[in-house]
Amino acid sequence: MALIMLTKLNGSPVAVNSSQIEYIDLIPESKITMMNGKYHIVQETQEEIIEKIVQFNQKIFNGLRVEV
Repeated sequence: MALIMLTKLNGSPVAVNSSQIEYIDLIPESKITMMNGKYHIVQETQEEIIEKIVQFNQKIFNGLRVEV
């Protein structure tokens, strides 16, 4: 599971499975719609969310090296 930590509008943390994100709307907050239709509204910008996903994926895939 690809969990990233984000912040709800009330300041409480929420762990979001980034592999289940369908899209992110700006309303002007970031509204993350999940593949099941549920959504989260968070303080982080769209760019910050994407950066957290990239960082997570780099950590996971950095150790995987395929030798030819």
